[in-house]
Amino acid sequence: MASRMKPAEGAMTLAEMKEFATFSAATQRYIRRSLDIGLDREDALLRWSRDVVEAASIRAQARMYDRLPDLRATVPDDSSLDTVEPFMAPLITVSAFDLGQGRLPTFSAYRFLYERLIGAEVRPWLPAAFCAAAALPTLHPDLRRKLLQSISEAAATASGWSSRKPAFFPYWVEKVSDLALPN
Repeated sequence: MASRMKPAEGAMTLAEMKEFATFSAATQRYIRRSLDIGLDREDALLRWSRDVVEAASIRAQARMYDRLPDLRATVPDDSSLDTVEPFMAPLITVSAFDLGQGRLPTFSAYRFLYERLIGAEVRPWLPAAFCAAAALPTLHPDLRRKLLQSISEAAATASGWSSRKPAFFPYWVEKVSDLALPN
């Protein structure tokens, strides 16, 4: 028996799909690639590498994403400084890698990806991790400026965050023209 989605879940899924559709094709591609790597969905190297440079980038991203299971396990339940440091340092490092790739040009694209890579419970920590990673001197000054200008005051100063899990996890879909269709 198929289970039915509640109306609110369907509306939220649609809202997430609409948000994803606002991202550029390069950003959408990077998010799908990142989810394949971070969630072990596909052979990312086989699916996403178009040349040796991209293959090297995917390998580096996979090594960086080896930290994700620990991040998922250590998301702080509170804001105690004792629990923040072991979580934030690796989150900022992984975030800096992704932002340095130049394919997540805004906070909303970053948030969209990281809510899915780590889970809904990471939401309160994303503005701080994004700002810290975006301000690192390893990024080009123009990229730092663009990234830091992309986070709204509302996102940076939110007093609360939803604990609702993301419903839409985009992945590669073959073009209809590439599929064998029955006559």
